[in-house]
Amino acid sequence: MDRLAFNAAAAINEQRLTRQMTVNELANVTTIGFKRSYEVAMNAVKVDGSGFTSRLQPQSVSADVVKLEGGAIMVTGNPTDVAMNDSTVLGVTAANGELAFTRRGDLRVNTAGVLENSARHVVRGQGGGAITIPPGLEVSINADGSVYAIDRAQAGVVQSVLIDRMLMRDASTTPLERRQDGLFGPVGKLGADIVDGPVIPSLTARALEGSNVNAMEVMVKLMDQSRSFEHQVRNIKESKTIDESGATMMKLG
Repeated sequence: MDRLAFNAAAAINEQRLTRQMTVNELANVTTIGFKRSYEVAMNAVKVDGSGFTSRLQPQSVSADVVKLEGGAIMVTGNPTDVAMNDSTVLGVTAANGELAFTRRGDLRVNTAGVLENSARHVVRGQGGGAITIPPGLEVSINADGSVYAIDRAQAGVVQSVLIDRMLMRDASTTPLERRQDGLFGPVGKLGADIVDGPVIPSLTARALEGSNVNAMEVMVKLMDQSRSFEHQVRNIKESKTIDESGATMMKLG
Protein backbone atom coordinates (compact mmCIF):
# COMPACT_ATOMS: atom_id res chain seq x y z
CA MET A 1 0.00 0.00 0.00
CA ASP A 2 2.96 2.28 0.54
CA ARG A 3 3.76 1.97 -3.16
CA LEU A 4 0.20 3.01 -4.11
CA ALA A 5 0.37 6.08 -1.87
CA PHE A 6 3.84 6.95 -3.19
CA ASN A 7 2.73 6.74 -6.82
CA ALA A 8 -0.35 8.88 -6.14
CA ALA A 9 1.73 11.52 -4.34
CA ALA A 10 4.29 11.51 -7.16
CA ALA A 11 1.50 12.04 -9.72
CA ILE A 12 0.19 15.04 -7.76
CA ASN A 13 3.69 16.51 -7.52
CA GLU A 14 4.48 16.07 -11.22
CA GLN A 15 1.26 17.80 -12.29
CA ARG A 16 2.31 21.05 -10.63
CA LEU A 17 3.89 22.50 -13.79
CA THR A 18 0.76 21.80 -15.82
CA ARG A 19 -1.40 23.50 -13.19
CA GLN A 20 0.94 26.50 -13.05
CA MET A 21 0.82 26.99 -16.83
CA THR A 22 -2.97 26.59 -16.91
CA VAL A 23 -3.51 29.11 -14.10
CA ASN A 24 -1.07 31.52 -15.77
CA GLU A 25 -2.97 31.34 -19.07
CA LEU A 26 -6.30 31.82 -17.31
CA ALA A 27 -4.96 34.89 -15.48
CA ASN A 28 -3.84 36.45 -18.79
CA VAL A 29 -7.01 35.93 -20.85
CA THR A 30 -7.49 39.71 -21.06
CA THR A 31 -3.79 40.71 -21.28
CA ILE A 32 -2.93 42.61 -24.47
CA GLY A 33 -0.68 40.57 -26.77
CA PHE A 34 -0.35 37.58 -24.39
CA LYS A 35 0.69 34.31 -26.07
CA ARG A 36 0.19 30.73 -24.96
CA SER A 37 3.05 28.26 -24.47
CA TYR A 38 3.49 24.62 -25.38
CA GLU A 39 2.06 22.05 -23.03
CA VAL A 40 4.02 20.20 -20.36
CA ALA A 41 5.31 16.77 -21.41
CA MET A 42 6.13 13.70 -19.30
CA ASN A 43 9.62 12.22 -19.38
CA ALA A 44 10.71 8.86 -17.93
CA VAL A 45 13.60 9.24 -15.46
CA LYS A 46 15.59 6.39 -13.91
CA VAL A 47 15.53 6.51 -10.12
CA ASP A 48 18.85 5.97 -8.34
CA GLY A 49 19.14 3.93 -5.16
CA SER A 50 18.56 0.38 -3.99
CA GLY A 51 15.97 -1.72 -5.76
CA PHE A 52 15.36 -2.99 -9.26
CA THR A 53 17.67 -1.59 -11.93
CA SER A 54 14.66 -0.96 -14.21
CA ARG A 55 12.92 1.38 -11.75
CA LEU A 56 11.67 4.41 -13.71
CA GLN A 57 9.54 7.33 -12.62
CA PRO A 58 7.66 9.86 -14.78
CA GLN A 59 8.83 13.46 -14.46
CA SER A 60 7.14 16.51 -15.95
CA VAL A 61 9.25 18.78 -18.14
CA SER A 62 8.26 22.15 -19.57
CA ALA A 63 9.60 23.88 -22.66
CA ASP A 64 8.02 27.33 -22.48
CA VAL A 65 8.05 27.88 -26.24
CA VAL A 66 5.70 30.69 -27.25
CA LYS A 67 2.84 30.10 -29.68
CA LEU A 68 2.59 33.15 -31.94
CA GLU A 69 -0.94 32.39 -33.08
CA GLY A 70 -2.84 35.63 -33.54
CA GLY A 71 -5.43 36.87 -31.08
CA ALA A 72 -8.54 38.93 -31.68
CA ILE A 73 -7.91 42.37 -33.23
CA MET A 74 -9.61 45.27 -31.46
CA VAL A 75 -9.84 48.60 -33.28
CA THR A 76 -9.19 51.43 -30.81
CA GLY A 77 -8.53 54.46 -33.01
CA ASN A 78 -5.62 55.44 -30.77
CA PRO A 79 -2.73 56.62 -33.02
CA THR A 80 -0.12 54.90 -30.81
CA ASP A 81 -1.88 51.50 -30.59
CA VAL A 82 -0.47 48.81 -32.88
CA ALA A 83 -1.21 45.11 -33.46
CA MET A 84 1.54 42.87 -34.88
CA ASN A 85 0.70 40.92 -38.03
CA ASP A 86 1.61 37.27 -38.72
CA SER A 87 4.71 36.32 -36.65
CA THR A 88 6.00 39.87 -36.19
CA VAL A 89 7.45 40.75 -32.79
CA LEU A 90 8.47 44.15 -31.45
CA GLY A 91 11.90 44.80 -29.97
CA VAL A 92 11.96 46.43 -26.53
CA THR A 93 14.41 46.96 -23.70
CA ALA A 94 13.88 44.69 -20.69
CA ALA A 95 14.30 45.85 -17.09
CA ASN A 96 17.84 44.44 -17.03
CA GLY A 97 18.77 46.38 -20.19
CA GLU A 98 18.75 43.35 -22.52
CA LEU A 99 17.04 43.20 -25.89
CA ALA A 100 13.73 41.37 -25.68
CA PHE A 101 10.62 41.03 -27.81
CA THR A 102 6.90 41.35 -27.23
CA ARG A 103 3.54 41.39 -28.99
CA ARG A 104 2.12 44.03 -26.67
CA GLY A 105 1.33 47.11 -28.74
CA ASP A 106 -0.43 49.50 -26.35
CA LEU A 107 2.24 52.17 -26.87
CA ARG A 108 2.48 55.64 -25.36
CA VAL A 109 4.93 58.50 -24.95
CA ASN A 110 6.10 58.79 -21.33
CA THR A 111 6.94 61.97 -19.45
CA ALA A 112 10.54 61.82 -20.72
CA GLY A 113 9.32 61.78 -24.36
CA VAL A 114 10.32 58.13 -24.88
CA LEU A 115 8.05 55.65 -26.68
CA GLU A 116 7.12 52.69 -24.47
CA ASN A 117 4.26 50.25 -23.90
CA SER A 118 1.92 50.14 -20.93
CA ALA A 119 4.23 47.64 -19.19
CA ARG A 120 6.93 50.38 -19.30
CA HIS A 121 9.14 48.50 -21.73
CA VAL A 122 10.97 51.04 -23.90
CA VAL A 123 10.50 50.46 -27.64
CA ARG A 124 13.75 50.19 -29.58
CA GLY A 125 14.47 51.82 -32.92
CA GLN A 126 16.35 50.34 -35.86
CA GLY A 127 19.63 51.49 -34.34
CA GLY A 128 18.92 49.75 -31.05
CA GLY A 129 18.28 52.91 -29.04
CA ALA A 130 15.11 54.39 -27.61
CA ILE A 131 12.70 56.37 -29.79
CA THR A 132 12.42 59.92 -28.46
CA ILE A 133 9.53 62.16 -29.45
CA PRO A 134 10.02 65.95 -29.25
CA PRO A 135 7.52 67.59 -26.85
CA GLY A 136 4.28 68.97 -28.21
CA LEU A 137 4.19 66.76 -31.31
CA GLU A 138 1.45 64.33 -32.34
CA VAL A 139 2.63 60.77 -33.03
CA SER A 140 1.47 58.43 -35.79
CA ILE A 141 2.75 54.96 -36.70
CA ASN A 142 2.69 53.38 -40.15
CA ALA A 143 2.26 49.71 -41.06
CA ASP A 144 6.02 49.24 -41.55
CA GLY A 145 6.77 50.51 -38.04
CA SER A 146 7.81 54.02 -39.08
CA VAL A 147 7.13 56.59 -36.37
CA TYR A 148 6.11 60.06 -37.59
CA ALA A 149 5.53 63.24 -35.63
CA ILE A 150 3.27 66.16 -36.59
CA ASP A 151 3.34 69.68 -35.20
CA ARG A 152 -0.26 70.90 -35.33
CA ALA A 153 0.86 74.37 -34.24
CA GLN A 154 3.00 74.72 -37.37
CA ALA A 155 1.95 77.53 -39.66
CA GLY A 156 1.03 76.70 -43.23
CA VAL A 157 0.97 73.14 -44.57
CA VAL A 158 1.47 70.64 -41.76
CA GLN A 159 4.06 68.00 -42.69
CA SER A 160 4.90 64.71 -40.98
CA VAL A 161 8.49 64.25 -39.84
CA LEU A 162 10.05 60.76 -39.67
CA ILE A 163 11.41 60.19 -36.15
CA ASP A 164 12.58 56.58 -36.38
CA ARG A 165 11.44 53.09 -37.30
CA MET A 166 10.57 50.57 -34.62
CA LEU A 167 12.69 47.43 -34.33
CA MET A 168 10.50 44.62 -35.66
CA ARG A 169 11.45 41.06 -36.55
CA ASP A 170 9.70 38.14 -38.27
CA ALA A 171 9.91 35.18 -35.87
CA SER A 172 8.23 32.64 -38.16
CA THR A 173 11.48 30.62 -38.39
CA THR A 174 12.87 31.34 -34.90
CA PRO A 175 11.41 29.54 -31.85
CA LEU A 176 10.88 31.94 -28.96
CA GLU A 177 10.73 31.19 -25.24
CA ARG A 178 9.18 33.23 -22.47
CA ARG A 179 11.47 35.09 -20.12
CA GLN A 180 10.81 35.45 -16.38
CA ASP A 181 9.60 39.02 -17.00
CA GLY A 182 7.02 37.81 -19.57
CA LEU A 183 8.93 39.04 -22.63
CA PHE A 184 10.20 36.80 -25.44
CA GLY A 185 13.65 35.80 -26.63
CA PRO A 186 15.27 33.18 -28.90
CA VAL A 187 15.36 29.72 -27.32
CA GLY A 188 18.66 29.33 -25.46
CA LYS A 189 19.83 32.81 -26.50
CA LEU A 190 17.93 35.26 -24.33
CA GLY A 191 19.07 38.82 -24.95
CA ALA A 192 20.15 38.10 -28.53
CA ASP A 193 18.58 39.49 -31.70
CA ILE A 194 16.34 37.45 -34.01
CA VAL A 195 17.30 36.55 -37.55
CA ASP A 196 14.51 37.83 -39.78
CA GLY A 197 12.29 35.23 -41.43
CA PRO A 198 10.95 35.29 -44.99
CA VAL A 199 7.90 37.42 -44.13
CA ILE A 200 8.27 41.19 -44.03
CA PRO A 201 7.43 42.43 -40.50
CA SER A 202 4.31 44.59 -40.41
CA LEU A 203 1.63 45.83 -38.06
CA THR A 204 -1.93 47.14 -37.99
CA ALA A 205 -2.13 50.72 -36.76
CA ARG A 206 -4.80 52.07 -34.40
CA ALA A 207 -5.64 48.58 -33.14
CA LEU A 208 -4.65 46.15 -30.39
CA GLU A 209 -4.23 42.37 -30.38
CA GLY A 210 -5.91 40.46 -27.59
CA SER A 211 -4.70 37.29 -25.92
CA ASN A 212 -4.74 34.07 -27.97
CA VAL A 213 -5.92 32.07 -24.93
CA ASN A 214 -9.29 30.36 -25.31
CA ALA A 215 -10.98 30.96 -21.97
CA MET A 216 -13.44 28.07 -22.34
CA GLU A 217 -10.69 25.60 -23.27
CA VAL A 218 -8.53 26.66 -20.33
CA MET A 219 -11.45 26.40 -17.88
CA VAL A 220 -12.21 22.84 -19.04
CA LYS A 221 -8.56 21.92 -18.68
CA LEU A 222 -8.45 23.38 -15.17
CA MET A 223 -11.53 21.38 -14.13
CA ASP A 224 -9.97 18.20 -15.53
CA GLN A 225 -6.80 18.83 -13.52
CA SER A 226 -8.88 19.43 -10.38
CA ARG A 227 -10.66 16.10 -10.83
CA SER A 228 -7.33 14.35 -11.36
CA PHE A 229 -6.01 15.90 -8.14
CA GLU A 230 -9.07 14.78 -6.18
CA HIS A 231 -8.74 11.25 -7.62
CA GLN A 232 -5.10 10.96 -6.51
CA VAL A 233 -5.92 12.26 -3.01
CA ARG A 234 -8.73 9.71 -2.80
CA ASN A 235 -6.26 6.94 -3.69
CA ILE A 236 -3.95 8.02 -0.87
CA LYS A 237 -6.82 7.99 1.65
CA GLU A 238 -8.02 4.61 0.39
CA SER A 239 -4.55 3.08 0.73
CA LYS A 240 -4.41 4.31 4.32
CA THR A 241 -7.81 2.72 5.08
CA ILE A 242 -6.79 -0.61 3.54
CA ASP A 243 -3.51 -0.60 5.44
CA GLU A 244 -5.29 0.06 8.76
CA SER A 245 -7.79 -2.73 8.03
CA GLY A 246 -4.94 -5.18 7.31
CA ALA A 247 -3.18 -4.20 10.53
CA THR A 248 -6.42 -4.82 12.49
CA MET A 249 -6.85 -8.32 11.01
CA MET A 250 -3.33 -9.29 12.07
CA LYS A 251 -3.96 -8.48 15.74
CA LEU A 252 -4.30 -11.45 18.15
CA GLY A 253 -7.80 -12.27 19.30
